[in-house]
Amino acid sequence: MRALAIVPLVLLLAACDGGTPAPATPVGRSGPPAAVETPPPTYPEALACAGVGGTVQLRVNIGTDGAVGEVQIQQSSGNADLDQVAAKAVRDWKFRPAMQAGTPVAKWIAVPMTFHVPQPRPDHCFVLDEQAGGSAPAK
Repeated sequence: MRALAIVPLVLLLAACDGGTPAPATPVGRSGPPAAVETPPPTYPEALACAGVGGTVQLRVNIGTDGAVGEVQIQQSSGNADLDQVAAKAVRDWKFRPAMQAGTPVAKWIAVPMTFHVPQPRPDHCFVLDEQAGGSAPAK
């Protein structure tokens, strides 16, 4: 008799379940790409000596393997040569990819790259001025 009383209880509990399983919770870490290796660009000597500097705003796609894919210039520094040097440099950078629930995903990131004019003016700039036959800016 006791076994018969348990059967309706089990059926009642099964009916309360609703038959739909709970949604699976993603497992694993999530986060943005992380820089691993970001060597600075080579500042074109002639531009540095001429006092040309600025900030290039880049938009960079980091692939699922952490490699840089597409690079776009979002905002120019005002100098096409600096813009190209920045874009070329970032193509060689290495990242850990962005993660979503433990799975690598491609992600776009913003990368500002600033070229600061060296102060004081390096001595080798005066040699370049003499080679060009121009007058050197004040030191």
